Amino acid sequence: MNMPQSFGTAMGFSLIIYLAPTADTNKCWPIRPTLRNELDTFSVHFYIFFGPNISIPPDRAAVFAINLMPVLDSGGVLNMELKLNMSTVKGANLTVFGCLNHGMPLFLRENASLRCESESAAGFFLSVNVSANITKLRIPYPQTGTWYLSLRSLLSPRFLACPNVTAEVYMRSYLTPCINDCGTYGQCKLLRTNNYLYAACECKAGWNGWGCTDNSEAYSYSFQLLSTLLLCLSNLMFVPPVAIAIRSNYLLEASVYIFTMFFSTFYHACDQPGIVVFCIMEYDVLQFCDFLGSLMSVWVTVIAMARLKSIIKQVLYLLGAMSLSMALQLDRHGLWNLLGPSLFALGIMAVAWTVRTIRRRRCYPPTWKRWVFFLFPGTMIATSAVALYAFVETEENYFYIHSIWHMLIAGSVGFLLPPRAKPDSKVTPLKRKRGCGYQLCVNEHEELGLVDPAIITINSICKS
Repeated sequence: MNMPQSFGTAMGFSLIIYLAPTADTNKCWPIRPTLRNELDTFSVHFYIFFGPNISIPPDRAAVFAINLMPVLDSGGVLNMELKLNMSTVKGANLTVFGCLNHGMPLFLRENASLRCESESAAGFFLSVNVSANITKLRIPYPQTGTWYLSLRSLLSPRFLACPNVTAEVYMRSYLTPCINDCGTYGQCKLLRTNNYLYAACECKAGWNGWGCTDNSEAYSYSFQLLSTLLLCLSNLMFVPPVAIAIRSNYLLEASVYIFTMFFSTFYHACDQPGIVVFCIMEYDVLQFCDFLGSLMSVWVTVIAMARLKSIIKQVLYLLGAMSLSMALQLDRHGLWNLLGPSLFALGIMAVAWTVRTIRRRRCYPPTWKRWVFFLFPGTMIATSAVALYAFVETEENYFYIHSIWHMLIAGSVGFLLPPRAKPDSKVTPLKRKRGCGYQLCVNEHEELGLVDPAIITINSICKS
């Protein structure tokens, strides 16, 4: 159990009972302090002496003081919960009223209009009774300083004191970073602005509000299912490039495309903001593998188009994988993570094509059909995909624009991947070097020392 670390004020409450003046100048009402237990950033519990069940005297109010520290407490949410103990009411039509106010206590008087305000201050009103015995209050970004909670039990409907009943209330007061941890459709984030630390909910799937509880613009279940299926199934467009790569004997490239298709599918299944979510491993791992596979697919395709020597191509593949992994660790969402490797690979391809053109003294690739039916369509599709990714994609249109991006990138690979390299007809296997045509065979018996070497017959000489 976590023990309280400090008392309710900045200097620490002592066990002295503070007295609050009432309308009657001849008497004062005591104020009970609270203990403070800090658990984490914007996570504080306030404990009452001899609590959490508190008895409310029938003739006066019970007042409690809660102190919020500057900077440390103002960026969270102050939560107040009251629950009436039904067994202590004894069948009376009793209501416990509460008034939470900053700076000074406000009291509810008998035979008066029940308002939690005065001429100079206003507070938050709470009440529990037999029909509704639980109430909750949440105050985002509360003002620092001392807050006072005044509780008074009165009989309904005339709001008179009941001298024969001492009501008992369970009170819980605590600080949290966000309201209900932002619920199912939100994520609580710790932010800093101009040296001011605060927590806020980042809502998803169209939900809004302090705790992501406003569903007026929320996405329906069918819409969430449709967006998830569209983002996942659009990766099946990598199946034709994989088949083309295997047929053309580009096995390394095909393995990269399979890796990309697999992790992109399950990353988008895990990345959904709503309740249609399926994660096979940690989200961060899926995201890294998806981004790495996407960039590696572009890298290996352009390097393969350059038609370099096998050893050079494999070295570039390895250097590209290591460099892209480092770049993704630095910034996964940077636009240059895509444009940088693409432009560098295009530069290598351009140099390789230029050198081959100069050596052969004709344009490379040499056939116009390759340019018209493969390179030009593939380049246009890839350029359209990059333009959508860089300039059109937003959070609102993400699910269908990104699905189109999947299909365009996969489609461009099928056009741009070069055909299988043809063997050079001028290169022929080396002919076997012929000897003189004869060789001396050692007789097995002679080798074993079983016969005289002088009686070797003509059978000991064989033709090669």
